Amino acid sequence: MDLNLQNIKALYFVGIGGIGMSALARYFKMQGKKIYGYDRTKSSVTTALLEEGMEIVFEDKINRIPGEILKKKDILIVYTPAVGAENEQLNYFITNEFTVVKRAVLLGAVTDDTVCLAVAGTHGKTTTSAILSHLMIDSGMEVTAFLGGIAENYDSNFIYKGNDFTVVEADEYDRSFLRLNPDIACVTSMDSDHLDVYGEVAEVEEAYRNFALLVNDKKKMFIKNDLPLLGMTVGVNEPADIEVTNIRVNDGGYVFDLKTPDKVYSDLMFYLPGHHNLSNAAMAFGMALAAGVPEEKLKIALQTFKGVRRRFSYKIKTDDLVLIDDYAHHPTELNALFQAVQEMFPKAKKQIVFQPHLYSRTRDFFDGFAKSLSQFDEVVLLDIYPAREKPIPGITSEKLLKEITAPVKSVVSKEALTETLENSDCQVKLLVGAGDIGEEVERITNYFKR
Repeated sequence: MDLNLQNIKALYFVGIGGIGMSALARYFKMQGKKIYGYDRTKSSVTTALLEEGMEIVFEDKINRIPGEILKKKDILIVYTPAVGAENEQLNYFITNEFTVVKRAVLLGAVTDDTVCLAVAGTHGKTTTSAILSHLMIDSGMEVTAFLGGIAENYDSNFIYKGNDFTVVEADEYDRSFLRLNPDIACVTSMDSDHLDVYGEVAEVEEAYRNFALLVNDKKKMFIKNDLPLLGMTVGVNEPADIEVTNIRVNDGGYVFDLKTPDKVYSDLMFYLPGHHNLSNAAMAFGMALAAGVPEEKLKIALQTFKGVRRRFSYKIKTDDLVLIDDYAHHPTELNALFQAVQEMFPKAKKQIVFQPHLYSRTRDFFDGFAKSLSQFDEVVLLDIYPAREKPIPGITSEKLLKEITAPVKSVVSKEALTETLENSDCQVKLLVGAGDIGEEVERITNYFKR
């Protein structure tokens, strides 16, 4: 579809509260377009968008669509595949022949006239794209970034510092990343996920292979060391084209060396815990070099990266209590989270509050979730967050709890969460998940700070 973005006067985002959708909404608002949208629930994201002057409705009713949109002239309707097929507004737009596009199509159109750096992967793409954006911006490059999380350095998921380069998350859900035309790209991981869309692991792997083929120069395609793709390999403490070595923990962060085919960069500093984040940092570093970022500026930029909200975010860090907020929602991410927290706080007892995300994901990785969660000293489960799904019979948090072998475990309501946390003697407490547990974090943080 050939989109003439210059002639579009207004956009209506169906699912505007999604992190990727809101970044695009902010971009077009900056371009002087009128922005409208619908989302099912109010959130901190939609509150911010409303404060920025966008008009949002929270009822999926046709009569809630603004009159300007119904005129259909010079209007673009954008939707995310996360919106269910039963959505009344989206069906109305399609039936009445509005110009309707997926988010990924619009993102592809926005990035086509720039040097596009695309970050793909089942895990790590938000952190890697945020690191990459910061490395380039802090080094003086002109960059627009569309992120899947709030970068702490910029307090936003949309960063505008010029038009020469775009950094984007390449989302594998619904094969959306195949709509992009990246000049430089990476794949941080390739675990099976979104099997509700793909059906089987082989289809997930095929999609990633097709994504990797979008980059013609394999010196500009970066891949985690063990993936069956062509490109520059990235590894941590293992032989690779770009290799993290000589890792030391210092003052809550890492000091390490980075070996590339051309040079060894010594004593780099990076303050996100976990070896998975060292891999993300190395991936971003390699992509920044490929984009022509002056290498002498990268070392300084790397050590000033503050992180991404809800990615190992310290909410409280005292001698008596450490409260961490994290977005992990897959067994591999939970394992990485445990590795990080264990390395930083090896002697402390650890309590995790986990909200499973999607019935289908809980079913597909049931044993993996049980094993990953069992590493913690105490496990507290919230009910499964359904997002776009209807319940699957027999898939519940109670059933998952039975398979967890942690010494202390329970299923609690959100209302009982603060009391459960307070009654635990664990020094390190983690609030984890991709659902609406994120909306509870500030309340709980304020309670323990009182």
